[in-house]
Amino acid sequence: MKIFLYFCTRRKHKMDKLEDIRRPIEVELTAYRTLFEDTLQTDNPLLILALKHLLKRQGKMMRPILVLLAARYVGKVGQEVLHAAVALELLHTASLVHDDVVDESDRRRGQKSVNALLSNQAAVLVGDFLLSKALYHSAMTGSNRVVTWVSELGQTLSDGELLQLANLDKTSISEQDYYDVIRKKTASLFETCAKAGAMLAGGGEEDILQMSNFGETLGMCFQMRDDLLDYDNQHDTGKPSGNDMKEGKLTLPVIHALLSTSDDAMMALALKVRRGVASDDEIARLVAFTHANNGIEYTEKNMYNLAQRATALLSKENRDPDIVESLLSYVHFVVGREL
Repeated sequence: MKIFLYFCTRRKHKMDKLEDIRRPIEVELTAYRTLFEDTLQTDNPLLILALKHLLKRQGKMMRPILVLLAARYVGKVGQEVLHAAVALELLHTASLVHDDVVDESDRRRGQKSVNALLSNQAAVLVGDFLLSKALYHSAMTGSNRVVTWVSELGQTLSDGELLQLANLDKTSISEQDYYDVIRKKTASLFETCAKAGAMLAGGGEEDILQMSNFGETLGMCFQMRDDLLDYDNQHDTGKPSGNDMKEGKLTLPVIHALLSTSDDAMMALALKVRRGVASDDEIARLVAFTHANNGIEYTEKNMYNLAQRATALLSKENRDPDIVESLLSYVHFVVGREL
């Protein structure tokens, strides 16, 4: 409860707006945007259509912001850091395009997915184009270490998706399975963003490890908040309530509710959800069951604990106070976001 109250107080009295988080790196962020948009220039008509669509939903740029803040935390942002930020955002975007094909999703955050706009075949090729561009920009950093990290990240993201698919056939559920998936699918990207920024800005091994741990912990919080939004009926999140369950995904809120009650009937219903054979009414029942059995509160508590761990990793000694404040606000923005 104390941790929860701290984060609520922090949100009321400190700068946790995205524009304030960006302010200390506005110059660097403008340079990033220019490089990102330049790399997506093409004369292929299908690619033009797809890339313009993707640029329209570029969103909050959370991951490039993390690269730039991590770099400024230990040093300065040079061209190598900008290339790393572009590489990682392109890899992230490519993974989303491919994920929508795998999940047969026609919407992402309220907009048409690329596969819905064009076709599955075109979307796969667009994803491949973005992935190739990501590898190019990782090479442009001039760091074999970054190239290795980006390559490993691509493997880890795919591993996480395959692990999630494998879980659909399981007849048991566990928190560990959930954490294994989100660590690979989400936290690994935040980890790589933070450590690449720190390393390319001249950080030592201790700085790189510090930012690596910070990024991974932050990424876990990010995914947990995203999963909580699936149970939110109060705000327009662009993600309909119960949407994860419609895709066969059982996230931490419902996992805790099921394991804490040992309700055989609801467990059987959850396994139907996993197999993709549950009706909308059955999904609604499972969502209501989660709300009624402490699933939301439990997940929030674990998320806030991780957020506190992330903030504790940051040191103010010999650091730019504006950058430290932005990183702290970044954490609070992640755990408090409604979209």
